[in-house]
Parts: sequence; structure tokens; C-alpha cells
Amino acid sequence: MLKSKFKYKSLLLAMTFAASTLVGQAAFMATASAQEEDDGPRQPPPTRSSEVLSDRVFRVISEINELMNPPEEGVEPDLVRAKRELDSLNERYDSLNNFEKSTLLNFYTNYYLATDDIDNALATFERILTIPELREEARLRALRSLGQLYASEERFQEAIDTLNRWRDLSVEEDANIFLILATSYYNLENYQEAIPLLISHMDMVIAEGGELRKNIYGLLNLMYIELEDYRSALDVTRTMIALFDEAPEYRNLAAIYGYLEDDAKRLQTLELTYVKGYMDSEAQFLNLAQSLAGIDAPYRGIQVMEDGIEQGIVEENESNLRRLTQMYIMASEFSSAVEPAERLTELADDGESWDYLGYIHLMNRDYESAVEAMQTALQRGGLENQGDVQLSLARALVELDRFDEAEAAARAAQNLGVDNAQQFLSYIESSKNRYETLQQRKQESIEYYREA
Repeated sequence: MLKSKFKYKSLLLAMTFAASTLVGQAAFMATASAQEEDDGPRQPPPTRSSEVLSDRVFRVISEINELMNPPEEGVEPDLVRAKRELDSLNERYDSLNNFEKSTLLNFYTNYYLATDDIDNALATFERILTIPELREEARLRALRSLGQLYASEERFQEAIDTLNRWRDLSVEEDANIFLILATSYYNLENYQEAIPLLISHMDMVIAEGGELRKNIYGLLNLMYIELEDYRSALDVTRTMIALFDEAPEYRNLAAIYGYLEDDAKRLQTLELTYVKGYMDSEAQFLNLAQSLAGIDAPYRGIQVMEDGIEQGIVEENESNLRRLTQMYIMASEFSSAVEPAERLTELADDGESWDYLGYIHLMNRDYESAVEAMQTALQRGGLENQGDVQLSLARALVELDRFDEAEAAARAAQNLGVDNAQQFLSYIESSKNRYETLQQRKQESIEYYREA
């Protein structure tokens, strides 16, 4: 099975932008709420603290927030002006307290993500984490956003390191963090680490009453197959069939039974796939048809092949007509085999195709047509079983009472090493003698009645 990367960059960028926006707005909203609750006389400025925004910084952040997130519907963000205000405030960076610094930098990350400047967004998140005495919730948010952004940029080891730092600090686990870690390990082809993390993600989603997407099961299944853990892959695939009942799961199930060398269940699954109408490629039809022929069910294989051709899924080309003709011969359906065998000779026009047609005519006791087809086969050449064709030709010629030609064909077979050619030569001689005896008696009878 081909390995395909689990692509989720746009989703991670959206998650990172949303988280960063919330972080930036959180400080502004908290300070705004505190100010709105004070209906009394304005109090003296509080002692300088690293946990609040000063009035001056609050006003600037308020303006930046409105520029980046206009409250009126239909108004576009003014990112250019917001950037000027951010840069102006950043010029006084060293005079800001730690909370003001983290708030400023979070709005910077909003700007960089909105303008798709990922490198500066990454650098800014990293800068947030260098702030002394950064509040725990702010550190957790920065680590989470930074890890998501690393993953979206396919810097998977850095994503893993960052998100593991988040897990070390956080008192709670998070389903999305498990997923990002799992997919990061997957893209590094470290399936042993990825699988338990992905299972933890699945368990948390289910425990929270959520619904798992099909691609999550598919990712788990793919990793089990990469590790050749086909028993586990079988369990996941069965679950996917129960949940989704779609064509790819049935095809995967048949493939897994093949890996497990359980041909009976593989074939049962292929037949179920066919019955449900989930087969949509030539390879699938050919696989089922030839598998049926291989277990002595060629007539069923013929039905599958003919259906595929009728639907236009299986191409009516030389190789497929050759397969179909062989199945008819295996099924001893000689009368029905004539048409596909004749179509094969029209396309291939080689010794083997004419040999098939000659044998089919012989089995149908159409000896004239058999002789014509076998002689054409010998003329076309390229036969691996030339001696057998000569002997079959001799059989057809004997049935037509063409004994001298039959003897020549049988001797050619003998010269080519066919074991029972000598025995058939004796049969030809006895048949010829019997024929001549009958002819002589017939002539004598005719003459007797004439004289009478």
C-alpha cells in the first residue's frame, strides 16, 4: 500500500490563528471589563504590576484590536494601520511590564498570521516564551500555538518537542494535541510513537461525545499496515465498514486478508464488494474473476468479466479477451466460448488465439472449423504446444475421414515429442481400414442391387 502524507496545514493554521486571536483579545477584554465595572470616581493609578495593562497601553491595544477586528459588519480590517500602531508600541517594549509585552506580542502574531508571514509568527511565539515570569496560561497558549504552527510548516520534530513541553506543563490533556503529535510522528515515519497518541485522541473524542472522522480511522489503519500489523489493521477496517460502509473499506479488507494469506475470506470479501456494486476499476473485476477461476469456479468468473465488459469498466482488449476465453474453456462452456474466441482472433491474430478457437470448435464437434483454425494457428506460429496442436488437428481430420492428412499431422506431433502420438497413429490406421472396409461393402451392395 502506498504511503500518503496526512495533510492538515490549512486546518492547523486556522486553529493557530483562532487561538492567537483569543489570547490577544483576552488581556484587552479582561482590562476593559475591570474598568467598566468601576462606576465610582476614578481611582489613582495602581502600583506598577506585571499582571495588568496600564491605561496608556490599554488604549493603544484597544485601537489595534478594533483595527484588526472591526466591530461593524462589512468593515474590512485595517492591517496596515494596525501594524504601525504595533510598531509604535513596540518601540517602548523595554518599558512594558511582562503582561503588556505578552499582549503586544500576541497581537503581533495575529497580524503575522493574518498576512501569512509564518516565519515572523514563529519568531514572535518563540519570543513570547522568553518573557520572564510569563503567566502559566499564557505560556501554555503560546506553546500550543507554536507547536501547531511548527506542524503546519512540516517542522515535525520541533512541533513534537514544543507540544510535549505543553503536556509537561498542562494539568489536562487535549484531544487536538494528541492528534497533532500523532500526525507529526506519522510524517516522521515513527509509527510506534504515533499509534498510541492517535488512539488517545480517538478515545478522548469518543469520551467527550464527539464523532471521529473517517480519515482518523484511515490514518490508524495505514500505520498498522506500514508496520505489517495486519491483525490490528483487520480490526480497524472492520470497524470502518460498520461505521461507514463505503467501497474503499471493502477493498482494503480484501487486501488485508490477502496479506494474512486467508484466500477464502479475501475472495468472500471481493464477491461482497462486487455484489454491493462497489467495484469501479478494471483491476478489481479482473482480480475477482481470475480468483474465482483459480478456485474452480470459472463460470462465476465469466459472469464477472462479462459484466465488467458490459459496464465499460473492463476494456475489451486482447489480454482481457484471452482471459475470458480461457475461463470459458476451463468452464467447459464451449458453445458460449466461440464468440469471445473469434473476437480474440480478430484482435490478436496469433497462433495461441487460433489454437483456442480450434480447440473450442473441436469440442463443439465443428470439425471443419476446427481444422481451419488449427491450421491457421500453425501458420501463425509462436506456439509453445505445437505438438499438441498437431495432434488435435489429426483428431479433427480423422473425424472428417481425411486420413492421410491426419497421419501427416500425427507424425508431426510424434516428431515433436508428443507421448501418445504413436498410439493415435495406430488409431488412424485402424480407422482408415474400417472406413475403407465400409466403403468397399457399400460399393459391393450398390453393385449387387444393380445386377439384380
